[in-house]
Amino acid sequence: MHRPHTPAPPAPAPSSAAFDLLPPGAHWRHRFAALGPAFYTPMPPAPLPAPRRVAQSAGMARELGLAPDWWDADAALQALAGNAPLAGGQPLASVYSGHQFGVWAGQLGDGRALLLGELDAPDGRPWEIQLKGTGRTPYSRMGDGRAVLRSSIREFLASEAMHALGIPTTRALALVASDLPVQRETVETAAVLTRVAPSFIRFGHFEHFSHHGQPAELRALADFVIDRFYPACRDAPQPYAALLAAVTERTATLMAHWQAAGFMHGVMNTDNMSILGLTIDYGPFQFMDGYDPAHICNHSDSGGRYAFGRQPAVAQWNLLALAQALLPLMDESTDRALAALEPYKQLFPAALDTRLAAKLGFAQAQPAHRPLANALLALMARERTDYPLAWRQLSRHQAGEPASVFTRLFADQAAAQAWLLQYQELIGQDPSAHSPDLMLKTNPAYVLRNYMAEEAIAAAQAGDFGPVNTLHAVLAQPFTPQPGHERWAGPPPDWAASITLSCSS
Repeated sequence: MHRPHTPAPPAPAPSSAAFDLLPPGAHWRHRFAALGPAFYTPMPPAPLPAPRRVAQSAGMARELGLAPDWWDADAALQALAGNAPLAGGQPLASVYSGHQFGVWAGQLGDGRALLLGELDAPDGRPWEIQLKGTGRTPYSRMGDGRAVLRSSIREFLASEAMHALGIPTTRALALVASDLPVQRETVETAAVLTRVAPSFIRFGHFEHFSHHGQPAELRALADFVIDRFYPACRDAPQPYAALLAAVTERTATLMAHWQAAGFMHGVMNTDNMSILGLTIDYGPFQFMDGYDPAHICNHSDSGGRYAFGRQPAVAQWNLLALAQALLPLMDESTDRALAALEPYKQLFPAALDTRLAAKLGFAQAQPAHRPLANALLALMARERTDYPLAWRQLSRHQAGEPASVFTRLFADQAAAQAWLLQYQELIGQDPSAHSPDLMLKTNPAYVLRNYMAEEAIAAAQAGDFGPVNTLHAVLAQPFTPQPGHERWAGPPPDWAASITLSCSS
């Protein structure tokens, strides 16, 4: 059988006590569920005792068309904690497989997340709603199906911060917590995160049906993704090769975003790769402090497979695994699959060139920009210069502040000044092509550094959710200096270097 099926009680039917999340005129859709029972198991969420509100994303709520006071209703709290049905929701856990750390891991699946369904926002965009941390499913393997407050805070803050930076990502709507104990390395407490995305389909969904020899289900899934998200592929001579090419393009763009922002995912397994090119599954992620291309943010990654500088190559490897999964739909033509993957070699560098040029203040990338950016990165790597701070201070200098705001970040002042002179000479060749304002809108003042998340988590674990909400508000405007939060726009404290993250993060 393609998957073990643990008997599960049916999803709870909506009742008069069910909370209606939807704005007037909206309704639930269950198009993923319509794919059939081979794709999921219906599952009710496990109740979360005595839930408390931690945070909500007002921006995400507005995009969904929710009323401003939706978060105040006790029924909303109970529904998002899994204690009461959400009117119209049909909770299910989907099955997928995947490669983990480059090794085939077999069947995986939603081990602690439930898809409730999808709704259309006022602008017509569809959004899937998922609860993460709602208890065991048939795909939990040895896990308890719960999410802990620590990691849920990190994901809530990171997904919304990434959105504010313009990086493709899943979103977070709300976070609730409980004193229910959960065993990890130590005893922690439980939480449930409400996640939102156009789709949570992963590379691993395709790998599952391909590996288990289910071509009908594989084709149905590919057709579903094409019809929903890549309709132009339907008219291509080879629709499934066109799908692979389109996913390749989005993945290349995502990698360029990550590398330019100094973002490390930490666990780039194929089951953590979105078919839509979104950042998904925030575990041991990190924004770079001192620049080091070899930095490994995940202490479970003993071999450094997912080190910062290796992320683009790993993404290409994952695309190859997706191509292998899609081969049955391409008449087993490896040539066709490889042709669809080949553009990655040009797409990623071109996308990164565009983003590095913008960080330097140029709207259009030119051949001279990449060597200049590489020279700065090499200088930063030699000294482990603070990555986000260096780019922001360079922007401030170009906006009129003294050169020292940038050069003082380097021990080798002469090298920094020499690079700055080259930069100014390049600007001088066509001053109209350069924009300090673009730099200030591209190089953020605030990113979610590990220490900032740790401080917010410590306060939350002590019962104070204020710092989580304050940090969320600051990160929602990452390019705007905010009085009273200057510390977060500066370098991390020395103790931040001792923070360790693992796959349990």
